[in-house]
Amino acid sequence: MAQQGSDGGAGAGDDLGAGLAVDGLRDGSAVGGQAAGSRAVGGPAVSSPAGSGDDGSAGGSDIASPATGSPIDPATARTALLAVRTEVAKAVVGQDSAVTGLVIALLSGGHVLLEGVPGVAKTLLVRSLAAALALDSKRVQFTPDLMPGDVTGSAVFDSRTAEFSFREGPVFTNLLLADEINRTPPKTQASLLEAMEERQVTVDGRPRPLPEVFLVAATQNPVEFEGTYPLPEAQLDRFLLKLVLPVPGRDEEIGILERHASGFDPRDLDAAGIRPVAGRAELAAARAAARQVTVSRDVLGYIADLARATRVSPSLALGVSPRGATALLSTARSWAWLAGRGYVTPDDVQALAKPTLRHRVRLRAEAEMEGGTADGVLDAVLGAVPVPR
Repeated sequence: MAQQGSDGGAGAGDDLGAGLAVDGLRDGSAVGGQAAGSRAVGGPAVSSPAGSGDDGSAGGSDIASPATGSPIDPATARTALLAVRTEVAKAVVGQDSAVTGLVIALLSGGHVLLEGVPGVAKTLLVRSLAAALALDSKRVQFTPDLMPGDVTGSAVFDSRTAEFSFREGPVFTNLLLADEINRTPPKTQASLLEAMEERQVTVDGRPRPLPEVFLVAATQNPVEFEGTYPLPEAQLDRFLLKLVLPVPGRDEEIGILERHASGFDPRDLDAAGIRPVAGRAELAAARAAARQVTVSRDVLGYIADLARATRVSPSLALGVSPRGATALLSTARSWAWLAGRGYVTPDDVQALAKPTLRHRVRLRAEAEMEGGTADGVLDAVLGAVPVPR
């Protein structure tokens, strides 16, 4: 199958909400202090290690760079991660918000479901991100005849030694692109569950750990359902975020055509000028700092109220689980740290609510027949639940 994303770009990814398009993050610079339009919330904060400041700095010793041996402070790690968007933009037109969503997933240790029609640069986006972060990436085209061992690896008989040896599958990487995951049977889909949740693969009764930095970016086509196997709720819940990649706007599509007219080759990222601006050490330092972002009890209550409101919504047959609430806490924390703050505001929660929760709710049949959508229901919930001040 032809590689998706060969068109060289996608549209403006405003799907994550206005919070991910603040100027300080669009141009790759850190936002000092409180983000525009955000509210500081009173009340006791959740305890965090000593040394955590309003800028999201991590306390204790910094993580050393393997290249220089010098410590990487959180501010340096933040600047490096924000610069990733600039690098990816050299190959992908527009998808700043999608890149930010993937970075948030890396910071939170989660996985991402990418939804978009063929040709909106889903594959190119993941490859470009891997290049900008100096990470290994692999791609698996999911098909009806794909077997679990084709993903996780299997034991292979070695005739020279008369013994079985384990041959690693493509899951042993940093960024795994699971292309069209809904085209393979549930048995193969389930082969990713242990890898996604436990960060290991068990073959012949022996657990084999995956790399410390591991993210599954699974894609699915929202318009073609013949011959597909919809992901069950239990597996959808394993994805931290669901990002919707739109078709590009007119100006962006002209920009894509101009790049191709000037000789752009989406298969040659080196020629596009993408260079590594961050790596494993920066990600480790960023993860440590993001975990120390404080959350007030009022904001925790706001997250809980949002989750509970989905469970009593008349439009939903399935509301957000406690796992979904903890996922929203994690993504809001990572976003607050990227925005340069050491605390979470209600605006952070609202900005990440739809991408974090849209795939964790299920509409009632009557709501679907009336044209309802998960995003529409979540908008109504966000409008109904009181915001702490």
